[in-house]
Amino acid sequence: MLGTTATATATEMQNNFGRYLSLVMDGAEVIITKNGKEVARVIPKEAAVSYLTDSLTGILKGNVDVESAKEEKLREKYAAHD
Repeated sequence: MLGTTATATATEMQNNFGRYLSLVMDGAEVIITKNGKEVARVIPKEAAVSYLTDSLTGILKGNVDVESAKEEKLREKYAAHD
């Protein structure tokens, strides 16, 4: 199951949580949708730790302009609300 992705609606996730939790425990990622839009991802703990480590490594090595990245994320986040 490692590296696979499953998609579930919020209702499916609620009604079959144990099944989706087992998928994640086996290494899969579960994308949760609501009204056809992706609202969340459930990923294995190891993947989350790896993602955070990779992100921090880039920052610590100076490969990322933190201020520019922060400004861009804020623009992305709030541009949809204008």
